[in-house]
Amino acid sequence: MSRKSWSVEILLLLLGLCQSISNANGFKQSAEDSNIRCIEKERHTLLQLRQSLVDDSGRLSSWGSKDCCLWKGVECSNRTNHVIMLDLGNHLSFDDGFDAYDSNQLRGKINPSLFQLQDLRYLDLSGNDFRGGSFPNINGSSLSKLRYLNLQSSGLSSAILYQFGNLSKLQFLDLSSNPYRVSYLYWVQNLSSLRFLNLSFSYLNDAKDWPQLLKLPYLEDLKLTSCSLPKIVSPPVLSLTNSTSSSPISIDLSHNNLTSSMYPLFFNITSKIVDLNLEDNLLEGSIPDFFRNMVSLEHLDLSHNKLGEEIPEFLGNICTLKTLDLSVNYFSRFVPGLSGCIQNSLEILTLFMNPFHDSSILSHVTRFSSLRELDLMYNNLNGSFPSSFRRPSKLTSLNLAGNQLTGSLPDLSKLSSLEYLDISYNRFNGTVTESLGSLSELKQLYASWNSLEGVISEAHFVNLSKLQTLDLSYNLLLFNVSKKWIPPFQLSYISLSFCNLGPHFPKWVQTQKEFHDLDISGAGISGSIPDWFWDLPPYLSSLNLSYNHLTGMLPDLSLRIKAVTGIDLSSNMFEGPLPIFSYNVTSLILSKNRFSGSVSPLCNITAGVLSILDLSDNLLSGELPDCFFHWKDLIVLNLANNNFSGGIPETVGSLLSLETINLHNNSFSGDLPSSLKNCSKLKFLDLSENTFSGRVPAWIGESLSSLIFLSLQANEFNGRIPAKLCLLANLRILDLSQNSLSGKIPLCLHNLTAMIQNGDSYGIIEYFYLASMQNNSFRVGTYVERAWVEWKGNKYQYEKSLGFFRIIDLAGNKLVGEIPDVITRLSELVVLNLSGNSLMGFIPENIGQLKQLQSLDLSNNQLSGQIPDSMSDLNFLSYLNLSYNNLSGKIPMGTQIQTIGASAFVGNQALCGPPIARQCPKMLHDQQPDGHNNKEDIDEFGKWLYAGMGIGFLMAFWGVCGTLLLKPSWRHAYFLLLDKWKDSLYVTFILWGARLEKKFKSLKIQSSWKAQ
Repeated sequence: MSRKSWSVEILLLLLGLCQSISNANGFKQSAEDSNIRCIEKERHTLLQLRQSLVDDSGRLSSWGSKDCCLWKGVECSNRTNHVIMLDLGNHLSFDDGFDAYDSNQLRGKINPSLFQLQDLRYLDLSGNDFRGGSFPNINGSSLSKLRYLNLQSSGLSSAILYQFGNLSKLQFLDLSSNPYRVSYLYWVQNLSSLRFLNLSFSYLNDAKDWPQLLKLPYLEDLKLTSCSLPKIVSPPVLSLTNSTSSSPISIDLSHNNLTSSMYPLFFNITSKIVDLNLEDNLLEGSIPDFFRNMVSLEHLDLSHNKLGEEIPEFLGNICTLKTLDLSVNYFSRFVPGLSGCIQNSLEILTLFMNPFHDSSILSHVTRFSSLRELDLMYNNLNGSFPSSFRRPSKLTSLNLAGNQLTGSLPDLSKLSSLEYLDISYNRFNGTVTESLGSLSELKQLYASWNSLEGVISEAHFVNLSKLQTLDLSYNLLLFNVSKKWIPPFQLSYISLSFCNLGPHFPKWVQTQKEFHDLDISGAGISGSIPDWFWDLPPYLSSLNLSYNHLTGMLPDLSLRIKAVTGIDLSSNMFEGPLPIFSYNVTSLILSKNRFSGSVSPLCNITAGVLSILDLSDNLLSGELPDCFFHWKDLIVLNLANNNFSGGIPETVGSLLSLETINLHNNSFSGDLPSSLKNCSKLKFLDLSENTFSGRVPAWIGESLSSLIFLSLQANEFNGRIPAKLCLLANLRILDLSQNSLSGKIPLCLHNLTAMIQNGDSYGIIEYFYLASMQNNSFRVGTYVERAWVEWKGNKYQYEKSLGFFRIIDLAGNKLVGEIPDVITRLSELVVLNLSGNSLMGFIPENIGQLKQLQSLDLSNNQLSGQIPDSMSDLNFLSYLNLSYNNLSGKIPMGTQIQTIGASAFVGNQALCGPPIARQCPKMLHDQQPDGHNNKEDIDEFGKWLYAGMGIGFLMAFWGVCGTLLLKPSWRHAYFLLLDKWKDSLYVTFILWGARLEKKFKSLKIQSSWKAQ
């Protein structure tokens, strides 16, 4: 064969092969096209819908292929191929994280082309963000076959909400968690096929026709939680309520502040109600009698109301009841309320926060053969565990926290099904029985804040392989386990605060790889932290090693702790520079250690979730870095007792959530930044013992109206005290002492009304903050504020009782003028210190109005005059210093004043009387209120008075009589005058007697005539 013919043959063969491949591909493509179910018109409609939506997360990425029936969220009918279901709901839960939930949301608007899907039966757009847009206008034929509509949390407007009344075949309607404001609900009555309706978290406060929703003939589930429902003034007439259907009905009207006038709503449906939730309303009195007719009731929630007295007996006769929640009410008697057939049906009983006292209630609940969960938390139960708890039980959850139960723990082996046990905040004592180790199903154990004591050994945990939570904190327990002990459990929450785990770091913690909260504070652990400890679980959310004796330097923690975490390493002996922490730390408490150097490593914390930063009582130095603007959620900034210098950065003004700034005892200088006025939530501002200078800014009073504590003590402020500080109506402690302030004390101090009103006597100034976050489960921590306070001449640091004080301290300045009388209106003032100034004038006369005053220091001024008598009315006064003034007169006698030492009055040369040795002159004794001394003064005065009267009488007598004896002519004239006076008086008496006699005779004749 020639080469040419061979080539031609090869070419023909290749052409044939290509043709075969082409035919095969065409056949395959034809076969694929024949399998496409999507109707092209509906495919085009869905693409139009997609164009109107913003899909940041790519949820609709599959919306492009030819077969729309295979797109995510789309389902077609197997019979007609029409699109019958469109599920675009954002079904991520908040447990997946806020960021994940938000980024998965669809945005934009709903395209009216949606209505071309006329076979649509199921539509879910929930969990998206349409940002106040409206649902397209529904005409008569639009979505006429729709059975299911879910628009929960979609951000839609209520502008044309009434149009949903045209969806006559709708059976499921969820419009909850949208900002709807609805005045009428008449349109819902057109949905005669509706079985499920959820309008929860809408604004229905004007929708007075809401009771008509119960007339829907096939309704099975109605949810109106937190709708601000208007109260029912007169009982509604609902005679046809639910008359068509015999199906059971569930009703949720919780969180609406409804009153007992709502009860008639249920009169015609009592026998059909299986689930009734009336939580958090304004129901009062006893549970009404008609509840006995709820013969199908399975779940009843009447919690958070004002119901009370005893639990009615008829509840015990509802034999179907499985869940009963009467928590946060006023029930005080348990028996005979729940003693019928309910003992065989009830599975969950919640009586949290009621005024039950008798612990015998525990004996009664052991009779409930089906009971799985019992919650008696925060009642007033006293006594001990009853012996009936030794019986076998099906309990899986037992919560007795916050009572006053005493005695030792019982044998727990009979509670073999127990998964949750909380006995914290009681008064249990004695040892922990090893029967705890037999609870093989136990997952969560809380026993903190009791008086349990003794040894915890491996035997206590031998069978607790399912244990996840262990909280034995604040007891007197000693852990005695082997260094080689490998626990049978993997804990997620460990709290052993102030249990004795030391002195060595507990080795068994190394075996725990899944914990997200670890608190072993105050556990007697000393020495350095082993390297293996820092191989922490990646989802650690809370770490507390405070109040131990840990030493050494900390490693770089930025890569070791990745979750949103709260860290407390305070009150140890850590040293060296601050480590680099994770960018998303929520709280960082490193106080009372030996850290040194700069704080610039903290600039790595950039996530904006830091809420507490406490670096106080360390050796840190240098200027503050300008990175505050990262910490938008910061509540507490405590840098006290370090060596910081320079000024406060202007960026501190960006911390709009800030409530505490404590820079006490550093070397900060310069003026206060004006940006600080933006921190309007500040309650605690302590800038004491620094070198700040300039004038005290008036904007403190104008912009920081929430201040409770203000201390600028021991700085270099000058000028007048601004009157604007009087605008701080919430201020309890004002300390401007040890500066160079001049001028007069403001006359407006009586506007500091927190020092007048006795409404808030709570002693602790504390803040609640985000301590940790795990899968969006938040754990709240508390931060208690502490400060140094001048008290009775000495300085003390207060914490728990700081809020009780009402203090004004202006000592050690250059103030002049008089003490304003208005200061005596501050009736709750406890400490007043004006010493070391140049004040003149008198002590206010009404100083005795300060009835709560315990410490008064006016020493080293130029005060004059007497000490007011009203000072003796200060019955709580235990410290007084008036030394080195120009006071004079006698010291008032009083219950407290004479118990104070003489040193309180030295330097006043004209003072006299107890308690000083100088005696007062007698002329001052009339000022004494003392009874004995006053009697002596009166006797002395009487003697001199009578002596003076005698001398006066003798002088007058001999002045007249002596003259008459020595001069005859005067004596003759004197007796002649007496004769004339005698004759004149005689004639006058004769005439007066004759007239009187004549008048008596006339009256006698008139009386006789009247008698006739």
